[in-house]
Amino acid sequence: MFNLAIIDYIKNLYMFSKYGFQIKLNRIPVMGNRLSKIYTRTGDNGTTGLAGGARVSKDGLRMHAMGDVDELNSMLGVVVNRCQFMARSGGDSGGDSEELKENIISIQHDLFNLGGQLAMPDYDVLNPQRIDWLEETLDQMNEKLKPLKEFILPGGAESACFCNMARTICRRAERTLVALNKEEPVSAQMLCYINRLSDWLFIASRILNKVQGNAEVYWQSERLKALEKKPAQKK
Repeated sequence: MFNLAIIDYIKNLYMFSKYGFQIKLNRIPVMGNRLSKIYTRTGDNGTTGLAGGARVSKDGLRMHAMGDVDELNSMLGVVVNRCQFMARSGGDSGGDSEELKENIISIQHDLFNLGGQLAMPDYDVLNPQRIDWLEETLDQMNEKLKPLKEFILPGGAESACFCNMARTICRRAERTLVALNKEEPVSAQMLCYINRLSDWLFIASRILNKVQGNAEVYWQSERLKALEKKPAQKK
């Protein structure tokens, strides 16, 4: 369903840019018709259509990338759900979970644009200013946190756990995009966005643990253990 909706949306944008006629995006007939009939049978042979009309194998790198982005978006929906629960239950007096919820929903829209750009490689959909927005909001969140002394273990509050899962899916999506870029050119802005997003989600998971009062667990590395056991040198 994700692929069909995105591909039809981009088809309409593509026709607008190529032929110059006006399309009212709130009344796109093709997209509406496709969404009213979920199955098409055209993919029963293991292929799917890109927005330009080309048929590609569903196990190709481009489709893997679209699937990873779709999976990431779905996991972010779970994080949004947890943020809504925190806000309703009164467990966040500072309003951080509500702000996170709105920001993540905004990111979900970006990921649909990113998926659309994968479906229509010759069309730029992702706004490059969104990378600046990611960096700005990341810095704002980071200012609320204590500096890290060491790597921390994924875990803590349920919302933070889901956010960390989203981060790892984001990293996988990035690896798939990098692999795709070796076969077919991928937008540098797309690669930059997905790379920055994984950093954003790491900081977001720390915020969620902070909101719910969960202490961060530092990695007990062998290096640190050795340093702690080493006797202090006499001056």
